[in-house]
Amino acid sequence: MRLSKFLAGGLLAVSLVVPSAFARQIKPAFSDGMAQEIPEMAKADEWIRQALWVETEFDSDGDGKLDRVHVSVTRPKQTDTEGLKVPVIYGSSPYYSGTAPGDYMFWNVRQEVGEEPPTRVPGEPVIARTQPFISNGFTAYWVPRGFAVVHSESPGTGQSQGCPTVGGMNESLAPKAVIDWLNGRAKGFTSIDGNEQVKATWTTGKVGMTGTSYNGTLPLAAATTGVAGLEAIVPDAPNTSYWHYYRSNGLVRHPDGYLGEDIQVLYDYIHSGNPSRDAWCDANVRDGEMANGQDRVTGDYNDFWKGRDYTHVTPKVKAAVFLAHGLSDWNVMPDHSLRIYSALKEQGKRPMIYLHQGGHGGPPPPDMMNRFFSHYLYGVDNGIDQGPRSWIVREGDDRNAPTAYAEWPHPEASPVTLYPQAGGHGAGDLVLARTPTWQGTETLVDNVAFDAETLVKAEWSNHRLLYVSPVLADSVHLSGTVRVTVKMASSKPAANLSVYLVSLPWSERRERQGQQIVTVRQGGLVTRGWADLQNHASLTESEPLDPGAFYTMTFDLEPDDQVIPAGQQLGIAVFSSDREFTLWPRPGTELTLDLDGTSITLPIVGGADALTKAFGR
Repeated sequence: MRLSKFLAGGLLAVSLVVPSAFARQIKPAFSDGMAQEIPEMAKADEWIRQALWVETEFDSDGDGKLDRVHVSVTRPKQTDTEGLKVPVIYGSSPYYSGTAPGDYMFWNVRQEVGEEPPTRVPGEPVIARTQPFISNGFTAYWVPRGFAVVHSESPGTGQSQGCPTVGGMNESLAPKAVIDWLNGRAKGFTSIDGNEQVKATWTTGKVGMTGTSYNGTLPLAAATTGVAGLEAIVPDAPNTSYWHYYRSNGLVRHPDGYLGEDIQVLYDYIHSGNPSRDAWCDANVRDGEMANGQDRVTGDYNDFWKGRDYTHVTPKVKAAVFLAHGLSDWNVMPDHSLRIYSALKEQGKRPMIYLHQGGHGGPPPPDMMNRFFSHYLYGVDNGIDQGPRSWIVREGDDRNAPTAYAEWPHPEASPVTLYPQAGGHGAGDLVLARTPTWQGTETLVDNVAFDAETLVKAEWSNHRLLYVSPVLADSVHLSGTVRVTVKMASSKPAANLSVYLVSLPWSERRERQGQQIVTVRQGGLVTRGWADLQNHASLTESEPLDPGAFYTMTFDLEPDDQVIPAGQQLGIAVFSSDREFTLWPRPGTELTLDLDGTSITLPIVGGADALTKAFGR
């Protein structure tokens, strides 16, 4: 209300506005442990949007100046009109300004294993999209619930300075700089090269990061710096080790759908930054560090790859971690998240994980993410920090209805070893007890013309070996990592080695259900893995094989959590080149398997008793 006061000699007008005691301050609200949508914050045309550049602590493009990264902010108007301070949901990406089209930059995979690859010719540079506001991702959900949303472009992409390094240290330090700016520890500017500063006075400084695939890698990268203010991350299908992405147990192996991709290819795919520094970045990063470090000849693990493996820096992680991954993701494979999950557990931290049965990408249900960020960014006591650590979408269930487990792997899972018996060109037996007599060897002949599914389904083939369990009388729950030991000889100094765990019969048929014709699928792939027998003694040093000599190698297939129904059989398929993942050498390499030196160990819920019962014994 407005007050006036009469004094002798005239009227003294006092224009003092006193807020009504009944005025309602707009602020976040919570119910059932979750941030609720506030109508006054849901008006997108009233949101405050800002574009700025944050100064980092590195100069990755060699121009003598600290790189600046492009940032955009979307926040409720109440952060200005009412002085409301809010936490931040933050996403960072190299993709926001566009990527290279086509597959013309891939490596030619038609080569012999262990030999120098054919020359690769890079494609044309990315034509970047430039826009002041980077992305509208996350805004529709989080801003109406009382959060600000921040996006940034990775170094060397879009309007961010620097070079893309695909897992290099600048990709960790760039989001760290943004979080530092949000907490008043780094400088933000209104232009890429100006001196006018902008400060984040509207935030509490508490930050949660999330994203999928490469965008899910960067939250983890930021967390490994230990930056203060990053309270919680939800990495979905993150690439946590580029060696594991492009290699498998020393073998050159490509991600699903991207045959011939390697780290230089990904560099070219995302390099959309400042054209004036392109030549320097290409020469020093792509054609220098990457060309010298990636090693497409041996596939060995080295210092170059170690520098792009986040498991080595997980001790620095202070943020709460909620990982998400698809158990049938053959692009960024499940091992990427589960290695990080296991490492954090070993360090006494309490990560959470959400696993679904699908492919690449799929974050936790919105309510779970809401509770997670509401707890760690707003301090809501909703119990998510005390509940189950593992959430798994069971076969056929909706992704928003996962089953809770105390931990992953299932606490009641234990290893059970199975042994192959002769007959692998057709289908040899896979049994619980090793045969006491000498079984000898069986040989397969490599031929990349046949894909894995064709080989597994074949009634007889000399291009693979297949060993099959009894028909399951009860369902079998696998939870954990399958481990394989092979004793094998090669007719050449190097060869591809592929191993699949399958559920048989693997089939599909069309049938009528009511008024519809539907495809009914049965069995199929359970999990798989690849290895280079040259790395039987060490992943850091290949040893060319003496043709005809036998070597023993133990390696893991991709982790899994799957229930195999009664009526199916478990099978292990061993073959050489995998048409969808490995190099394509000329057909004819022979791999000879010593049956007595070969086994597969399965993580079975209920252990040997459960599997023995399922085998009807």
